[in-house]
Amino acid sequence: MAKCHDINEDPRIYEKPNKILLMGNPNVGKSVFFSNMTGIHVVSSNFAGTTVTYTEGTVNIGDKTYTLIDVPGTYSLEATSEAEEVAIRFLNSNPVAVICVLDATNLERNIKLGLEIQKYNVPVVYALNLLDVAKRHGTEINVGLLSRELGAPVVPTVAVKGEGIEELKQELQNVLNRTQFTCSNCSACPSCQSCSRNELDIWSRAKYIASRVRKNVDGNLSFLDRLGKSMLKPWPGIPIALLIIILSLGVIVGGGKALRAVLLLPLVNNVLVPLFKSLFSAIVPEGVLLNILIGEYGIFVIGFEWIIALIFPYVFLFYVVFSFLEDSGVLPRLSVLFDNIMRKMGIQGGSMITILMGYGCAVPAIIGSRTATTRKERLIISAVVCFAVPCISQTGALISLFANFSPVLLVLMLLLSLVIMITVSTVLSRILKGKVDPMVIEIPNLLMPNAKAYGKKLMLRMKHFLVEAEAPMLLSVVIAALLKESGLLNYIAVYLEPIVSGWLGLPKDAVIALILGIVRREMAVAPLLAIEGLTALQAFVGGTVALLYLPCLSVFGILSKEFNTKVALAIGTSTVVTAFTVAGLINQIAHLFM
Repeated sequence: MAKCHDINEDPRIYEKPNKILLMGNPNVGKSVFFSNMTGIHVVSSNFAGTTVTYTEGTVNIGDKTYTLIDVPGTYSLEATSEAEEVAIRFLNSNPVAVICVLDATNLERNIKLGLEIQKYNVPVVYALNLLDVAKRHGTEINVGLLSRELGAPVVPTVAVKGEGIEELKQELQNVLNRTQFTCSNCSACPSCQSCSRNELDIWSRAKYIASRVRKNVDGNLSFLDRLGKSMLKPWPGIPIALLIIILSLGVIVGGGKALRAVLLLPLVNNVLVPLFKSLFSAIVPEGVLLNILIGEYGIFVIGFEWIIALIFPYVFLFYVVFSFLEDSGVLPRLSVLFDNIMRKMGIQGGSMITILMGYGCAVPAIIGSRTATTRKERLIISAVVCFAVPCISQTGALISLFANFSPVLLVLMLLLSLVIMITVSTVLSRILKGKVDPMVIEIPNLLMPNAKAYGKKLMLRMKHFLVEAEAPMLLSVVIAALLKESGLLNYIAVYLEPIVSGWLGLPKDAVIALILGIVRREMAVAPLLAIEGLTALQAFVGGTVALLYLPCLSVFGILSKEFNTKVALAIGTSTVVTAFTVAGLINQIAHLFM
């Protein structure tokens, strides 16, 4: 069984015996190797900076079982970053072997890391990956000569197709069966005096090896290769990027509405809800308990309506689209194209990837901000995600809410989100001390995702959603039912009426949305769907409150962990004040013109 760990947690991993380290630059396919070798399917993404945790699993080599550790991707071992420090600690923890994955399309840089690993005098087997892409680019590599130059086995692989995995295991077994690690090429051996090189010497050695083993031949660039290069230029890159964004929104919004209308709503309204109403009506007497189970806010009524019919279709299609954009290599190209715009917001273009993750869920986006090189940029990213980026569950709820009125409301909400995003990032970039470093990002090859790996990633993400999000949403449904049936909802509504009905202009029943929104962000929207007679203005005002409202409990928790409680409280308080201020102003100004 595989386990994912925070790189600052569980130091006992360094003490484990029989460790094999899986190492390499970011974006060389390490996670795919890990999945293929352990049978455990971890999320692997085709852009740099996604591996901020390490993953461990078990792998059988011969008749022995070893712990395989997917070490955070790193470009060097100079200990100038958190990932490099972790990699060095692993190398100093007595591993029995290292699998170093080399990218055949960026040979010098990958060989440099391979030479640095050799300094630790640990048996190494090299996996030369992406050979098919290198060949299309007009590059052939003499694998045998590369092996001799490195003084270690080199196995040609195409990981996404499973090519070379068994050969890699066999070479690893050969290395592990040796009673002592000895070199076959003194010029590369780290234990020899000639290998005590500085950084410049290692770069020179890497370039020399690459020049010897690499040969240029006639390449045959595919359509995706040519498209990938074109997408890095303003023309036609920006029009292509806008088209991709529009198509992605179309698939998520249009496909989600279709999936909801054709499949999920009939399933809920015609099968699940009637089934449970009949079941509980037969065994539970009329009263409060029955109402809690199948009443207006019944657990087995709105639980199905909100979670299955309202949220699930949009979550599923978001991950279908987002996973495709990750594995194809589109996202880093968008970062390059929009770097200048992001710079004006006070952050660099590479952070666009992290912010986009927030549209799935704010928690991984805040964790993913670790890839930013300064605390200032991390704070800006986290604040932007909390203020202006609705998670996909919340987006799905907003789409369903506005579907009863006009698509113009959804467009206006997206524009409001963008304005808030720009405002928050611009203000924080000026008041926070520190700097934002220039963008440094890996631009992977544009590839069609491997169907098998893509499907596994999609299933894993949906599993995570069901495990991590369903419990809080069910808790929200239970709270809603208890508040309604106990009469507490009306009691609370009396005290909040000046704000809810007076300032915001919402029906008093909207109070429940404010209460449930603390547990889960989408639950600040879902109750509005149950309110009859809601006007377009009230829907937009309620949606505005939900968009800007207090981050849910899980987000508050991760903010406290990644920064501190003071930061979490500051962001939480600011979002609440902003939500009521902006939504109230919209309501009051709109009434002036009505």
